[in-house]
Amino acid sequence: MISLDGVTKSYGLGDKQHKVLDNITFTFPYRQSVGILGANGAGKSTLIRIIGGAEKPDKGKVIRTSRLSWPMGYSGGFQRTLTGRENARFVARIYGADFREVEKNTVEFSELGKYFDRPLETYSAGMRSRFAMAVSYALDFEYYLVDEALETGDARLKEKFRQVFKERRLTSSVILVSHNEQTIRKNCDVAAVLFEGKLHFYENLDDAFLMYRKIIFTERAA
Repeated sequence: MISLDGVTKSYGLGDKQHKVLDNITFTFPYRQSVGILGANGAGKSTLIRIIGGAEKPDKGKVIRTSRLSWPMGYSGGFQRTLTGRENARFVARIYGADFREVEKNTVEFSELGKYFDRPLETYSAGMRSRFAMAVSYALDFEYYLVDEALETGDARLKEKFRQVFKERRLTSSVILVSHNEQTIRKNCDVAAVLFEGKLHFYENLDDAFLMYRKIIFTERAA
């Protein structure tokens, strides 16, 4: 189970505070993939980082009783002075997995070649993102967090990510944040819309898209 209990988060905007998450209480359904829609700046990435523990809320808490991945593509939790191989082994030990298996799968999926034995600080942003996704796919989680990472990389890598992602959905739940309706429709069963700090949940994807389109239309017309 993954639950939000009164989660609130604000950021300084000039001399004012901008509240991106406003007292959100919500339990993510198990064995259903949830898409979270929101306009640019709505707080989608902040929400996914808070769920994954990469960032703390100002108020409230996240209750995690299931095995949860870090946000796909997010490399902030890795040691930049260690090589890709060393990081993969370190993560495997933290999660109690066979480091040889995790290392093997990460090498194959990341396609980093000789860079796998170089420090992460020598990687480009795209390489670090690819590495982070590869390690998370090399481990088994009950929930996978995805921050629009399915749209990164070249066409061949995108398709590779999508295929592995499709396999993971058979046995795990996904929490995916995006502003792309097609990405949500392809990968999610239900959806929520993040708007003015509140999370509006919909069992029907079309209802979520309808609200989202109204928000986008209103913002463009303003």
